[in-house]
Amino acid sequence: MSAPTPDPRTDDDRPGRIMAREMAEQPDVLRRILEAGAPRIQEVARQIAAREPRFVLLTARGTSDNAALYAKYLLEIQLGLPCGLTSMSTTTAYGARPDLTDVLVVTVSQSGGSPDLVASTRAAREAGAITLAVTNNPDSPLAAVSEYHHLDIMAGPEKALPATKTYTASLLTLYLFVEGLRGGDGAAAKALPDLAAHLLTRQDEIRTLASRYRFAERMVITSRGYGYPTAKEAALKLMETSYIPALSYSGADLLHGPLAMVDNISPVIAVVTDGKGGEALQPVLDRLRGRGADLVVIGPRAQVEQASAGFVLPTEGVAEELQPILEILPLQLLAYEVTIARGQDPDAPRALAKVTETR
Repeated sequence: MSAPTPDPRTDDDRPGRIMAREMAEQPDVLRRILEAGAPRIQEVARQIAAREPRFVLLTARGTSDNAALYAKYLLEIQLGLPCGLTSMSTTTAYGARPDLTDVLVVTVSQSGGSPDLVASTRAAREAGAITLAVTNNPDSPLAAVSEYHHLDIMAGPEKALPATKTYTASLLTLYLFVEGLRGGDGAAAKALPDLAAHLLTRQDEIRTLASRYRFAERMVITSRGYGYPTAKEAALKLMETSYIPALSYSGADLLHGPLAMVDNISPVIAVVTDGKGGEALQPVLDRLRGRGADLVVIGPRAQVEQASAGFVLPTEGVAEELQPILEILPLQLLAYEVTIARGQDPDAPRALAKVTETR
């Protein structure tokens, strides 16, 4: 038997090296936000709370849209504020000018450079809204047009096309902002950097899970409550890196029709938060097991033990609203490992650009 052929590539040219490095930076990014970014976030939140917004609109695209959806859950549950996701084309394409007096418009964007985000935010400010940009670029056009300028998510340059560290940084920034709006100090988030660092050491477990999906033709990812944005973001990561059609559904929506496509060869990933969202998902898990679905659970140990396979999250003592910042980490790793197993480069998905200039 001949010896294995040495791999001539160095770490500098291996597929996925940039995404891997940026995923590994996430504990440090979270720590930086908590230590250096929190005072600014609290001050902006205090100023906006004093204006008593009556409604919140969230504006975003792509990964940032999933972060905005997380903020929607926070704002509605923690503050009881009515909250919606903006349809930007109503202003940018159709020229509508709704009355946004005393409405808080939060625009979330990694780059702050997409023309429709800038135009929509400018139109909202002209319509009387309180405007705030949440980006990874304090010098962006979006920051310049927002009344309260900018909350810096402090992730540092992100070069891989799939967003990883900017997503978790956006979630933590938005959490601290909502905490600031209600007068909290965000102390419950202090354990996150260490928990995230530990999760990222468990890549071998994820590599084993990834082998299940090397030849998958489609996947379904489901959750409820705070976990639903995680399901949507995980599906996006899998689609943009491995090109697997990954469908994300709220557990409630999955029961309203799409469950019919699930059978005993259909891979399903359930993101189970430890709390009310996980409790609401339980009937969906029961139905999936009843259909013999290939069910993998990302969540508490008790739920993982009832599934075909899974990944146990350290949810004990972590508030349900903070768990999405941890939930997404094994799913980012999964997208990476599935893509590598399929012989593709997760750093550079085909047909995509880092800044998407929609109008």
